[in-house]
Amino acid sequence: MKSNLLIFTLGFFLLPTVGWAQSAPEFKELLDSAMVRDSDLKMQITQNKLTDLDEHKLKDIFLPTLEVSGQVGYINATARLTSPEINLAPFIRIPEGSFNNNLNISGFSGIAKTEAKMLLYSGGKVKYLKKAIEEKKMSEDILLEKTKDEVVATISKAYDQLALVHQSKRVLDESKKRLDINRKTADKALGYGLITPYDHKKIELAQATLDAKVVEYEGKKELLLTQLFILTGIQKERLRMIEPVLSQVELLTPENGIEKRAEVRALEHGIVAADYKIKAERTWMIPKVQLMASAYYIGLYGSRIKTSENVIPAVPAIGYEGAKLDWRPTNINILPLFTAGVGFKWEIFDGREGKHAEETARIGKEVLLNKKEDALKKLTLNLANNQTNYDIATAQIALKSKQKELAKNALVQAEKEFRYGISKSSQLIEAESDLEAAELEYQNTIFNQRRAGIELMRSTQELDITRLY
Repeated sequence: MKSNLLIFTLGFFLLPTVGWAQSAPEFKELLDSAMVRDSDLKMQITQNKLTDLDEHKLKDIFLPTLEVSGQVGYINATARLTSPEINLAPFIRIPEGSFNNNLNISGFSGIAKTEAKMLLYSGGKVKYLKKAIEEKKMSEDILLEKTKDEVVATISKAYDQLALVHQSKRVLDESKKRLDINRKTADKALGYGLITPYDHKKIELAQATLDAKVVEYEGKKELLLTQLFILTGIQKERLRMIEPVLSQVELLTPENGIEKRAEVRALEHGIVAADYKIKAERTWMIPKVQLMASAYYIGLYGSRIKTSENVIPAVPAIGYEGAKLDWRPTNINILPLFTAGVGFKWEIFDGREGKHAEETARIGKEVLLNKKEDALKKLTLNLANNQTNYDIATAQIALKSKQKELAKNALVQAEKEFRYGISKSSQLIEAESDLEAAELEYQNTIFNQRRAGIELMRSTQELDITRLY
């Protein structure tokens, strides 16, 4: 009983998975998989992370910094002291320079320092740079839309090409069926002496030609399946189950203009970012304010402090010869030495460095304005060109449909005449080839019309896959 319950439970969870794995992927699944795998899109997203990092760095600029440093070494310093004039008239007068002495300090020194700093006011530069980065991020996000549209166009083209070869296979299958029927008719006609062996061989040649086209179809299909596998990562076993059908795209009049194109909107945000960059560079003349605090430890170990001459003068009257300074303290420490306060930095003249940075930002904005002007011209021409291509491609569908209908009627007539011995096999094969070519041209025209429709939608950033699939 327990084993049956286990089998039922496993089957309940595994059957949907097996069923899904053996189902043909829809276009949305192909597109979602391609979005995840597309190298250009992943590269762009990775590059955009650098802007996010710049934003975080800018936020952290007001955080306090703490630095600890230390130094240990040997010190040996000598200072020469010359006495000034001492005039205590009428009691005593000592001329200047009568007392010369060298003070020497030697020993091992140790210094430790802890310093904390925190920016209080940047002159407005951080505020403007933050807004510039925000505009830059919006520009980069908009450019992602353009890359995603390119992925949609790539997957859509491969999908429609697969539909085109599928439709070509149907055309070839129908042609093969008709040739098989006509082959039987030709066999009977040859037996009755109504056609020559040469005419009969033409039917066989047409069948061999058709078989070669089928082999060519299989090669094209395998190539497209490989392309879709590379783009989406979906296994070929599932991709082979796709049986797409080409249909004409019906588009409404574009609601947006070229101003909605990703390139234009991205440049507009870039221009705003350039304005903030100019304002940020202009703050070079505004003082910056900073909070500072530090603590020091100074120590002198195994030291010796001595003088070259007497520091206590000799007194001959009492037989005192004087005394030099020769002091060997165990250690000398100064702890703590603490300072704290607010400091400012005001670059009154920086060698025109701030002016040059501001001018560089202005030139950057001018470049973006020129790019926008050039983009508007090219996109306007692109929209007109795509609209013309779409109109022509749509009109071609009606023409190719009429040609296909005429070719079909001509084949029906040729089959009747061949069946009654009125016409030769060459006329029948020619009519069959004309119909095959007309049907393939019709499917190819629908494919071209769909490509033109997609490019027209992309011209105004209105690409919508719900209109296509």
